Amino acid sequence: MMKATTICAVKRNGVTAIAGDGQVTMGESIILKGNAVKVKRIYDDKVVVGFAGSVSDAFTLSEKFEEMLQKYSGNLMRSAVELAEEWRKGSMMRNLEAMLIIADKDNLLIVSGNGNVIDPEEGVCAIGSGGNYALAAARALLENTDLSAKEIVLRAMKIAADLCVFTNHNFTVETV
Repeated sequence: MMKATTICAVKRNGVTAIAGDGQVTMGESIILKGNAVKVKRIYDDKVVVGFAGSVSDAFTLSEKFEEMLQKYSGNLMRSAVELAEEWRKGSMMRNLEAMLIIADKDNLLIVSGNGNVIDPEEGVCAIGSGGNYALAAARALLENTDLSAKEIVLRAMKIAADLCVFTNHNFTVETV
């Protein structure tokens, strides 16, 4: 399990929202920073990426993913599969400890270092130390409310931050 952050994504009514907290943690007990941005827009603002895990590893993966998007003309699925393949096989990338949630106007995916590219069920996913809390909350809100994707991820992140010591209440949200 990736520690030190929570990223949650919800797709509803043609809109995908991805939210992340801002806490950077060292070890089990030291908060280094509270306002890090772990969700960002890339590829001419057409793609949103959120990352959990080691900060430097996550930045490396995000940059590699953007290179893949350039190479494959913005094809999100192809870029994600190629990134996962390179991540798994590449000697330098193999040891990177991070996960990504990526979305464009049509797709929502989780990319992990063991070669997985996952299209989450029901358009809801979460990663990181508070991921399971955020996922449960987002699923419940999606099923039982008419809230927008953005409202759901914000409420789910608040619940995760209330429960997970590696997640704070300083959220960044991007929609696509």
